[in-house]
Parts: sequence; C-alpha cells; structure tokens
Amino acid sequence: MPRDYDEKRDFFRVTVDCSLTYRIEEGGAEEEGLAQNLSGRGMMFIAQQELPVGSMLEVHITPETDVTAPLHATVKVVRADKQKRGEGYEIGAIIKQVLD
Repeated sequence: MPRDYDEKRDFFRVTVDCSLTYRIEEGGAEEEGLAQNLSGRGMMFIAQQELPVGSMLEVHITPETDVTAPLHATVKVVRADKQKRGEGYEIGAIIKQVLD
C-alpha cells in the first residue's frame, strides 16, 4: 500500500539531542558523542573522530528527560561523513543488539 507522505523507511526517525558514550568493541577507549536521531533499527550521532565503516560499537544513551528511554546497545557503523558545518563526523549505525 503506497504511503501518502515522504517517509518511506520501515521505522520512523525520532529526533533526539542528548549525549552518548561509545567504545569500539575491540577494547577501545570510551568516547563521547551527541545523539541526533533514533529509529527502531538504527541511529545517527556526532563523533569527534571518523569511525571505520563496519566497526562494532557499544553505545550508551542516557537522555536528560523521560521522553526518550535510555539505550544500551551494540551497533554497526554503516557510514561516517564529515559534517558540512562544524567539526566532527555524522555516524550512521544499525542497531544489532539491545543490551540490558
């Protein structure tokens, strides 16, 4: 059945603006980032360094309000683009497993 709106994804994106922590699963140091959006299948966040496509990360998001639930998950990086404005990289990731 065709949709009457522009969103053609299987899951809607929810805009969030909260801090997160992540680390590369192979024993990397914990780093900080800024979550931009979440969906039922993935997420986008801002990181200060470029992360290799295919990297597996452990991510923790603890929002400041109750509107968005906390998230602890394993994600796979599918894209890393230099931001057009500002510093850092837009990291797109697929949620592979929700932990906790």
